[in-house]
Amino acid sequence: MSSLELGDVAKYVEDNIGSFHAKRISSLDSLKLDSVLKRKNPYLFKAKYVLTADEIIRGLVGAHISSNEETIFGDWLEGLAIFINNKVYDGWKSGIQGIDLEFDNDGIRYIVNIKSGPNWGNSSQISKMKADFKTAQKTLRTSHSKLSIVCVNGCCYGRDNNPDKGDYFKYCGQRFWEFISGNSNLYTEIIEPLGHKAKERNDDFFQAYSKRINKEHLIN
Repeated sequence: MSSLELGDVAKYVEDNIGSFHAKRISSLDSLKLDSVLKRKNPYLFKAKYVLTADEIIRGLVGAHISSNEETIFGDWLEGLAIFINNKVYDGWKSGIQGIDLEFDNDGIRYIVNIKSGPNWGNSSQISKMKADFKTAQKTLRTSHSKLSIVCVNGCCYGRDNNPDKGDYFKYCGQRFWEFISGNSNLYTEIIEPLGHKAKERNDDFFQAYSKRINKEHLIN
């Protein structure tokens, strides 16, 4: 185990946060109003007393942004978590389906499925994760029959006060970041680097947002 240098985390964020913002803008560029409208309930607009095209367009774009940003940033945080774990425990991006991170600590192989927040899935999705854990355990024990394996569902934010789920652990928020880094304060220490050039990035995003809104107004 190595100690984590926060300067390394800040450098990683500085070098990579641009990809998150670029994908935010790209998701707007790929937004097609016609295809989104086909998935929406027209009766809902009436029930909510939505009367103008502007209200409809802003509502659709806003919903698209909210949904996509959660996914995009969740993927980005996964990369940050793997980077941090590699610095501390020499962990690596797993090649096993359904597993994001693997690392060894005190003779235990941890296999981790990383999600953005704690309320990420329904019962069938959780069952799928459990099945992936079991398959991963069998795969690893094929070549390491005596390997002690612990399965973990890691959530980058939120809280779960009952982490022991029986056949896996669920670590959320502060508990997750401490688990992968050994640093109990990392949960708050990474907040400052995440704001690197946030204002400039958001100005660029707002320009793209305004362009998309105006374009849809012209179409309609």
